[in-house]
Amino acid sequence: MTTILIVDDEENMRNLIDVILRNSGFHTLHAGGGAEAYFILSRHQVDLVLLDVMMPGEDGFAVCEAIQAMAAVPIIFLTARDANEDKVKGLMIGGDDYIVKPFTGDELAARIFAVLRRAGVASEQPQINYLRCGVIKIDEVSRKVYVNQEAVTLTLKEFELLHLFMLKSGIVYTREQLLERIWDGDYVGGTRTVDTHIKTLRLKLGKKSKDASEYIQTVWGVGYRFEYRT
Repeated sequence: MTTILIVDDEENMRNLIDVILRNSGFHTLHAGGGAEAYFILSRHQVDLVLLDVMMPGEDGFAVCEAIQAMAAVPIIFLTARDANEDKVKGLMIGGDDYIVKPFTGDELAARIFAVLRRAGVASEQPQINYLRCGVIKIDEVSRKVYVNQEAVTLTLKEFELLHLFMLKSGIVYTREQLLERIWDGDYVGGTRTVDTHIKTLRLKLGKKSKDASEYIQTVWGVGYRFEYRT
């Protein structure tokens, strides 16, 4: 199995990338900075390094140069900095690719596979897992929603409502249950906020597909459920 070393000082980002890579069939190792990365590389066979640029102490560029002195391993920079001079510097010092955050799970997996292929590392092409119901598809890692392959922009609460409905298709939820699950029971504006969010969600889905808007059904006197016909 192909092993990817994730080097990033932010634990949440390491965990997010870990989910993407494991869902794509990779084995992962984690490092919070340069020193930990060097230790891991001295003891494990690593096929590719994902390297954050903006880290305290040694930045990603310095870590890249140190890694290259240790091992011939492909390196992909991951960073929130999209300045052209940073990209040029990263590639000039030996980086194999430069990906700007935020990125989607399928983009990251595809570019890792491309770098591995160029480096001659044997690896099966990663497969991105989606949650699908009818014409709606969700990339659960990047939190992107597609209807008939077209992207739909949702707010956080709209996404969480749709995700819950798709995970539990056919289950009827009362407005109170949805407030508890999606708003954590902290919302004091009443259950009408659920109706408002679902109305907007239906409208957004309906712009891409009439069928998609009808998946979210009103159960009169009770609440809502998600249902579609295959």
